[in-house]
Amino acid sequence: MKYPLEKTEQEWKEQLGEERYRILRQKGTEYPHTGTYNLHYEKGTYCCGACGEPLFESNSKFDAHCGWPSFDESIPGKVQYISDVTHGMKRTEILCANCGSHLGHVFDDGPTKTGQRYCVNSLSVDFKE
Repeated sequence: MKYPLEKTEQEWKEQLGEERYRILRQKGTEYPHTGTYNLHYEKGTYCCGACGEPLFESNSKFDAHCGWPSFDESIPGKVQYISDVTHGMKRTEILCANCGSHLGHVFDDGPTKTGQRYCVNSLSVDFKE
């Protein structure tokens, strides 16, 4: 799939470093309750950790008690949704629509009015006030 921002895997490795590359480009997951943004509630915007594209506003963040940052909606048009049937589960993977980097998964079990829970790796995003 083509994205507005394209780089070689070597360029991504050099830019992101080992752990961020593993999560953002190789679809990895960080351990629960270890991420910087899990219990982070300042006002601002969460942007793609690879390309800087705004993805989630802080007013959509909530504590899902799952160990990862959770949001009930994304900024319209900024997230791509892909069917994921790995690990014996049927899930919906979320990617940055600008660069194709892996963010996490979205589930239909959110407690807010949207019913959505975007479960995002802290290393997949950067926070900007």
